[in-house]
Amino acid sequence: MAEMEVKESGKKGPGVKKSKKHSTRVDLTPMVDLGFLLITFFIFTTTVQQPTAMNLNMPKDTKDPNLDMKVKNSGSLTLMLGKGNVIYYYYGDDPTKMQTTGYKAVRQIILDKKKSTPAADLFIIIKPDKDATYKNAVDILDEMDINDIGKYAMVDPTPDEYGLIQKTEQAGGVK
Repeated sequence: MAEMEVKESGKKGPGVKKSKKHSTRVDLTPMVDLGFLLITFFIFTTTVQQPTAMNLNMPKDTKDPNLDMKVKNSGSLTLMLGKGNVIYYYYGDDPTKMQTTGYKAVRQIILDKKKSTPAADLFIIIKPDKDATYKNAVDILDEMDINDIGKYAMVDPTPDEYGLIQKTEQAGGVK
């Protein structure tokens, strides 16, 4: 509440007019209450953002060796993630026919393989090497989701494949 306080002047005598000095005092207690009510309102009405996650298809964990997944060589595409945002890829099971590409062109390679291979035979193997970044691995998994690839696996490269990657990077000057 606001209130006015009136103080009288200390001088009194003939010919001296009394002057009244007014001073105002504002009580801020209701303003504090209003502030806390607003804070409480915004806390209760705010929704917390839900974390977003990508669905990852995981195979069933079995001990039966007869249930191993068989992949046709004609339907397989191997993508090896190297350093410097470079992807090494080859078709089938012959890593000596390895080619290189970047992340902008990998979508077209996946789509071309998807068009030329029956859906039941298509399988993409993703092999990030020691120098690949986490961002690159997430980007290639996003490509699998964008291109609607149902069967893919993420495994470590073999020592032979890693050696081929190292030789290619040394010859190309990738650091």
